[in-house]
Amino acid sequence: MIAQQHDASGAHFGFTDRWGGVSAAPYDELNLGGAVGDDPQAVTANRELAAKALGLDPSSVIWMNQVHGRDVAVVEGPWTTGEIPAVDAVVTSRRGLALAVLTADCTPVLLADPVAGVAGAAHAGRPGLVAGVVPAVVEAMVAQGADPARIVARTGPSVCGRCYEVPAAMRAEVAETVPESWAETSWGTPAVDVAAGVRAQLGRAGVEMDGQSHICTRESADHFSYRRDRTTGRLASYVWLDG
Repeated sequence: MIAQQHDASGAHFGFTDRWGGVSAAPYDELNLGGAVGDDPQAVTANRELAAKALGLDPSSVIWMNQVHGRDVAVVEGPWTTGEIPAVDAVVTSRRGLALAVLTADCTPVLLADPVAGVAGAAHAGRPGLVAGVVPAVVEAMVAQGADPARIVARTGPSVCGRCYEVPAAMRAEVAETVPESWAETSWGTPAVDVAAGVRAQLGRAGVEMDGQSHICTRESADHFSYRRDRTTGRLASYVWLDG
């Protein structure tokens, strides 16, 4: 099933789970990631199914080659060179163009300023959080005319702080940059809460969170989780503005 959320101002959001596609195990069913070992034809079919379920033209969905960095691409239309850039955030001022983020535990960050007609999307894993992909995407949106006070911000399903176990030194390193990410697992070991860190970074950029997913991918059998399964598919989160 694909969840859709619509803001009264004209911003639209979509979040997939793992069901309703054509991929075989261990990518069953609605794998949308093209670099995880799945049959490319199945991925293409799944992307078309997801787009059509959201009322989108599959050719107008912008994908990224995500590399856990902070680089942002400003997009005016579908990629035409055949090479998707290695970035972890995209921004557009073209209404109707959908921006997509692939995840399987990382936090997808979706942003829209319907008044300015600017949308943004970011892939925020632990490395990207520390690198600053969240403030970078907000800065890129502002450069296109967005106002942080008007931005509608939502995050999709991701691993929660109770489940994202890391070594103590890594937790300390992340918290040095984003203190709000400091967490502890439900079994009492060091952890990182990426979604809490994203929320804090948005707040410092002047953006108030409009909605945060309650779904933990590691805990949910309906969602892909790299930390749980290692070899698995990818979810997608989408944002677009009325055309």
